[in-house]
Amino acid sequence: MGKAMFYHLTRRPLEQALPQLLEASLARGWKVAVRGSERARLEWLDEKLWGGRPDSFLPHGLAGGAHDALQPVLLTEGRDRPNGATCLMAIDGADVTAEEVAELERVCLVFNGYEDEAVAAARGQWKALTGAGCAAEYWSEESGRWEKKAESAGA
Repeated sequence: MGKAMFYHLTRRPLEQALPQLLEASLARGWKVAVRGSERARLEWLDEKLWGGRPDSFLPHGLAGGAHDALQPVLLTEGRDRPNGATCLMAIDGADVTAEEVAELERVCLVFNGYEDEAVAAARGQWKALTGAGCAAEYWSEESGRWEKKAESAGA
């Protein structure tokens, strides 16, 4: 059974924090699906990831291409994971189910701490997932590095 990890962004925007989380997931040998809710936002993120730090290369693709199954990181709006992802990263309030948490190695919910709507959505997801028996952790970067602030063991 997997775990839901909530990442509360308070110091960096998504396009700066997400690469670190993706690199850590790839280092564990996981393929990753990044689920968003709007195609235009995923296209924007795709451009930002390609133009990332000069000293790193983050292999990824935007869903709908001929090589989706080969992508280590696939940006998608869909629930399917054609790249065989064992880690799901939900951004911009994209929905995650308790079933996905149970079947995947890791589910990460990344949200902007300066948007009241995003914080409220994350709280709702925490209640829904932990209420369904999922293990969960809440991480904040408020101090300048990721620190675990809360944990629910699940059922």
